Amino acid sequence: MRGDRVEVVVAADDGSRTYDITATRAGRRVEITTGRGVVEVTEVTRTGEPVRRARFMASRVLALVEHPASEVQEKREPSDDGT
Repeated sequence: MRGDRVEVVVAADDGSRTYDITATRAGRRVEITTGRGVVEVTEVTRTGEPVRRARFMASRVLALVEHPASEVQEKREPSDDGT
């Protein structure tokens, strides 16, 4: 869903670096897979076809933070005058 976002913090020689992977269009989502020492973050279409992919060594990943898009839009609260 557009608005899905994943932040990856990776250990680097000069400290740490932060990478931000975001679903750029409507109908796309961000998926995370781990295996064999690799963390992979992929932006995929509705049909599951990968659009963009980022791979990181699992031993270097310090933090992986998912920010899912809100599926429920905020409800508007009625005002005092009833409108």
